[in-house]
Amino acid sequence: MAVQVFRLRGVPDDEREEIIQLLLAHGFDFYETPAGLWGISMPALWLKDDAQLTAAKALIADYQQQRLLRMQAEAAQTPPPGFWSHLWRNPLQVLVYLALILLVLYISIAPFVKVGQ
Repeated sequence: MAVQVFRLRGVPDDEREEIIQLLLAHGFDFYETPAGLWGISMPALWLKDDAQLTAAKALIADYQQQRLLRMQAEAAQTPPPGFWSHLWRNPLQVLVYLALILLVLYISIAPFVKVGQ
C-alpha cells in the first residue's frame, strides 16, 4: 500500500528536485501527486512500498539537516539588505510605502487635532 513520505506544500522547487533526485539515487519506488488545478489537493511524494518508509524518512531527515546547515552558512555570508540599499534598488516602492504611512498617520491623527481647536 502507498504511504506518504514527504509533503510538498510550501517546499521550494530546488528542494523538491533535490529530494526527488535523492530518492531516485537510492532506488526508492515512489510517485508524486500535484496540488491540482485549484491547489487544494495535497502535493506530496508517496512510496509504493510502505516497508521502505523508515529508510526514506531517515534519508530525507539527513538531507534536510545538511540543507539547513548549508542555508545557514549562505545566510551568514550575505548580510540582510538595509534601508538604504532597499531605497537604492527600489526607490518608487519606498516612496509609495512612505506616502501610505503618512496617509495612515494623517487619518489617525486628524480627528484629534480638529477636536482640540
